[in-house]
Amino acid sequence: MSYYGSSSSGGWGSRRVEYGRTYIVRPKGRHQATIVWLHGLGDNGASWSQLLDSLSLPNIKWICPTAATRPVTAFGGFPCTAWFDVEDISVDGRDDIEGLDASAAHIANLLSSEPPDVKLGIGGFSMGAAAALHSAACYAHGKFANGMLYPITLSAVISLSGWLPCSRTLRSKTESSHMAARRASSLPILLSHGRVDEVVSYRNAERSVDTLRNSGFLYLNFKSYNGLGHYTIPEEMDDVGKWLSSRLGLDRSR
Repeated sequence: MSYYGSSSSGGWGSRRVEYGRTYIVRPKGRHQATIVWLHGLGDNGASWSQLLDSLSLPNIKWICPTAATRPVTAFGGFPCTAWFDVEDISVDGRDDIEGLDASAAHIANLLSSEPPDVKLGIGGFSMGAAAALHSAACYAHGKFANGMLYPITLSAVISLSGWLPCSRTLRSKTESSHMAARRASSLPILLSHGRVDEVVSYRNAERSVDTLRNSGFLYLNFKSYNGLGHYTIPEEMDDVGKWLSSRLGLDRSR
């Protein structure tokens, strides 16, 4: 495992965003896919890089960035690492469009230098999952929410214990063109959620799935886990590995 230093994204809207350290888990076998994995609110890339490094997925390179430290409305303005501002952790909450777009642009930049024959994906946990789903919407629409072109072709998106931001406008975006509808319908998405999640309620996951499907994201798998709260378990991560291997056509060998 290795890491990059902090990086900044200047000139995005009115903000200058300073991101933390990015951790890299290099493939142990033939490099077939690269996935950016996004941590949850208040966390960092290091903790997830250690877990992902332990998975039996030797053909995947994992990029685990650390979000910028910013004031978070849900915490009364207390600063912590966050991919965007949030005041209500649900599909009904106010959407920080500028923050979501800035994070989506940072993620796309991290993937922009990968080899052309490598499949690209984005996954995350909790707030990181919400940011991953926003990137999925940007890819389908072909644009960020601010109208700038989205530059990356995605082959897989994973949401663990997350929710769908900007849900109220998603359907109009995917119906805006035949190309958007085609990209939405062909993008593999996995949503996993615990039935007793005390932070992001299971109902938010169900509503996210319904909105995605009604917006044309038809290549979608939804897995629920009895007794699981707002954390992950080996069974869930094993299911993630099996899903990625199947959807991306990975060797699962060195």
